[in-house]
Amino acid sequence: MEKNDDDKKVHHDIEDHVDKQKINYRGVKAMPYIIGNETFEKLGTIGTSSNMVVYLTTVFNMKSASATTLVNVFNGTTNFAPLIGAFLSDAYFGRYKTLGFASISSLTGMFVIMLTAAITKLHPPHCGTKDTGHCIGPTTLQFAFLLLGFAFLVVGAGGIRPCNLAFGADQFNPNTESGKRGINSFFNWYYFTFTFAMMVSVTLIVYVQSDINWAIGLAIPTFLMFLSCATYFVGSRIYVKVKPEGSPLGRVVQVFVAAKKKRRLKLPENPHLSLFSYQPTGSINASLPYTDQFRFLDKAAIITPEDSIKPDGSAVDPWRLCGMQQVEEVKCIMRVIPIWASGIIYYTAIVQMHTYVVLQALQSDRRLGGSGFEVPAASYIVFAMVGLTFWIPIYDRIIVPTLRKFTGKEGGITLLQRMGIGIVLSITTMLVSAVVEVRRRNYALTRPTLGIAKSGGAISSMPGLWLSPQLLLAGLSEAFDSVGQIEFYYKQFPENMRSIAGSFFFLTMAGANYLSGFLVSLIHRVTANSPTGNWLPDDLNKGRLDYFYYLFAALGILNFGYFLVCARWYRYKGTGGVTIELANESTPTEKHIV
Repeated sequence: MEKNDDDKKVHHDIEDHVDKQKINYRGVKAMPYIIGNETFEKLGTIGTSSNMVVYLTTVFNMKSASATTLVNVFNGTTNFAPLIGAFLSDAYFGRYKTLGFASISSLTGMFVIMLTAAITKLHPPHCGTKDTGHCIGPTTLQFAFLLLGFAFLVVGAGGIRPCNLAFGADQFNPNTESGKRGINSFFNWYYFTFTFAMMVSVTLIVYVQSDINWAIGLAIPTFLMFLSCATYFVGSRIYVKVKPEGSPLGRVVQVFVAAKKKRRLKLPENPHLSLFSYQPTGSINASLPYTDQFRFLDKAAIITPEDSIKPDGSAVDPWRLCGMQQVEEVKCIMRVIPIWASGIIYYTAIVQMHTYVVLQALQSDRRLGGSGFEVPAASYIVFAMVGLTFWIPIYDRIIVPTLRKFTGKEGGITLLQRMGIGIVLSITTMLVSAVVEVRRRNYALTRPTLGIAKSGGAISSMPGLWLSPQLLLAGLSEAFDSVGQIEFYYKQFPENMRSIAGSFFFLTMAGANYLSGFLVSLIHRVTANSPTGNWLPDDLNKGRLDYFYYLFAALGILNFGYFLVCARWYRYKGTGGVTIELANESTPTEKHIV
């Protein structure tokens, strides 16, 4: 089918949907409220979570390994929650109600965490740097109250992350040129505000938290989240509120159920000619050719005497008989899963840049010149954002056009090649991190130190700026792999599963956070009595964090080999048995379906 025909078909389907709901698009008027909500929300949540490892070790007197594990589990849960949020939004509540409820939940969670800092009875007594070995930990009630705040933040992330982009795009009419420009403008502003919020959070807000007062530092993002909620609800009257029409996950389950019921049947010799080939009218999904991967699913489309067909061509019982189009859509998801799994291993390395690099900074010389000003430890993460922010426009405007001339591909290189480069860069990041840690530790053991860190342990005289190369490499790695993953899921999932596709990226990070937390706990226990000593003690000078980084580099090498096998096996959506990247990147309707 030609692309123009597909566009006309999608436009017609959207027009029918619009007429049915009598939607009055007010995209330009609604955008300030949605962008304002997004900006304040990111300033609030990132300002609370980015410095959490330091908060847990210095205010709650937790061991660094325990604090890191807790933060990894929390981050993993907040990244897993969007999958559930996307399902509930699509099937029951709609994006407007889901976003509203999630915003209130995030505000509640941040308020609870702020109280743990503001009320002395909700956190352990302060522990001086000289008494780090005898600090009193949190009581059961104090820890439970903290976890309550985390729980509200998880619920908030589950509703906000899968819905905010799609809800903003809902405000524009995709049938008009102004609507298309509005959607593009909204996405540009979204990514700009996200980067802006990240940089402000890890610099100004983190500085207030670490160097002035934790209660004030957590009250600021809480107030910003309140502004986010207020801004969101003020614009309620002019929002387009698309009603939920049921989750497409049901169609996925139908294929597995039907295939299981007919598992004993034998497939015909020419399945693409003999199997049930019904496709719903008005579907926004692109027509897919038959592929011979996951052939056991083809049995869901075998027509038996017990199967009945309606006058419109659909099956009477979709739990017994599914069309080949529906089966191929499920195959698209199945093909993505092995690639998705490689992303989990990849992100376990990147996660370390947001946890242990903060602990490294705490035991490094963070002074700027002779001013005596100390850069907050969590603020060093800004180097990763700088690497990501500066590389994306260079890649998009210079590298891609140059590569396009040689490869003839729309993206310069394929999406899988881009992700592979990101994995290689993450391996390099771990190796550089290990080398820098050896230098930091040697400075601490062989040269005069600069006192005792708040988390315990002597402060190395190595300048903290030595941590910037590994962070810049981490940002560069994310510019390749993370952005490549988002685009990959967006293009390879069926068009009616865009919100689920967006959730898959967060699901990748969730798996990485859980795996990272497990590995940190495992290594902490296994190496506690080893000849080399504990790799991850509270005092990094007594540990071997460099070995930890080398371990992740080795895992990255194994993961890269696995990724190469998966990439060679993978078939892009809509290309049949041939991998053609240009056909993939020109997937019909991709600019019209939000």
